[in-house]
Amino acid sequence: MTLRLHDTATRSVRDFVPLEPGRASLYLCGATVQAAPHVGHIRSGVNFDVLARWLRATGYDVVFCRNVTDIDDKIIAKGEAEGRPWWSVATEFEREFAWAYDVLGCTRPTVEPRATGHVTEMVELMAELIEAGHAYAVGGDVYFDVRSFPEYGALSGQRPDEMQAAGDSIGDERKRDPRDFALWKSAKEGEPSWPTPWGRGRPGWHLECSAMAGKYLGPAFDIHGGGLDLIFPHHENEIAQSKAAGRAFASYWLHNAWVTTSGEKMSKSLGNSLLVREVVHRVRPIELRYYLVSAHYRSMIEFSFEALEENAVSFRRVQAFLERAASAVGATSFDVDGAARPAAFDAAMDDDLGVPQALAVVHDTVRGGNSALDAGDVDGVRTAAVAVVAMLNVLGVNPYAEPWAGAGGDDDRLRSAVDHLVAGLLEARAAARAAKDWATADTIRDQLKNAGIVVDDTAGGARWSLGGND
Repeated sequence: MTLRLHDTATRSVRDFVPLEPGRASLYLCGATVQAAPHVGHIRSGVNFDVLARWLRATGYDVVFCRNVTDIDDKIIAKGEAEGRPWWSVATEFEREFAWAYDVLGCTRPTVEPRATGHVTEMVELMAELIEAGHAYAVGGDVYFDVRSFPEYGALSGQRPDEMQAAGDSIGDERKRDPRDFALWKSAKEGEPSWPTPWGRGRPGWHLECSAMAGKYLGPAFDIHGGGLDLIFPHHENEIAQSKAAGRAFASYWLHNAWVTTSGEKMSKSLGNSLLVREVVHRVRPIELRYYLVSAHYRSMIEFSFEALEENAVSFRRVQAFLERAASAVGATSFDVDGAARPAAFDAAMDDDLGVPQALAVVHDTVRGGNSALDAGDVDGVRTAAVAVVAMLNVLGVNPYAEPWAGAGGDDDRLRSAVDHLVAGLLEARAAARAAKDWATADTIRDQLKNAGIVVDDTAGGARWSLGGND
């Protein structure tokens, strides 16, 4: 089956046909580093990491560019409010985002450029647009002339006549049209600035991504991704300034939905942020990632700790099977090189990254593996475990792989301690059953159940899990 992706530009699911056979180029709008990342911020990083993993798993050489916006009105304002340089703010929170991507198992992009490192490319792009009559300079600012680009509004499905004026148009009579957007902002006293032929200033947000995508992926590339909230104006403006300069730009546009709380988009301004650094104190990072990938990337996630814990329990069932399987076959991990994933899993992933359906295949395979364990079928156990690990690799939630393997710290030590305690209780229960002391055996089982530990009596002996097995 051919990979099919939902393209926002055509509002349809299309076969993925790369510009260059065997190679996939991907640009993702990354972080604007003005605050620590919450769960909503990090969702796009996780979702598009799954896309990159799937492309690699199916044989593509992936070139993945994810930018960092390290100069922005909010970054400057935060620095002023806190009495420190803007670059100090940007550096602090760029590191916070890098930590969050790493702790949630996102593979590093091929390149992660900063906006401030690509002013030269921005100036060159502006010069091309001015020469072609699509942009104009006035008073040190440079604006894109929306009326000069007939396709403007196509991505978001809007007509220019029906659009609201750009946010900086109020009281500015220098613009040819109030919908024209800033490519370059003239320098204000005390703000960072760079020299250009039109005066010192700093880049507009939209210009940055076009310049960086062109620098690393070329004038035409395969996929541009980002959050749903970026369709307008950000991605609309990227298309306008890139295509007006004669660049074909992206062939496919993919957008992930929001994480919401109480029905509203998670955002710092609403005061409902849930910082990644705080959430991973409630569940393990691998469980948070499992939660974020378990919904389809185009579906909203209504965040709650109850739902997060339910998903964590579901993942623990998968991990419990792998632990039991490793014990049964005498392995510490499973070699999946060249292993075949179930065809139904691949079909689900090829259908616009259908992770919910793919996870159903994972759990079906776990159920089959547990049945093989109960029957003492070692070959069946190994086959199921290898298939499960191969699927978890694609989703980035293989507990045996980096960064999870050996990275549990206190969590791993706690689980090891629980293993020893439960093992002792199960031995006492087994002794009671052998002596036909059913009351003691049932009491031990009930104590474990009250602690959230479910015991399964199998042909190979008693097994325990958190919340039971599928």
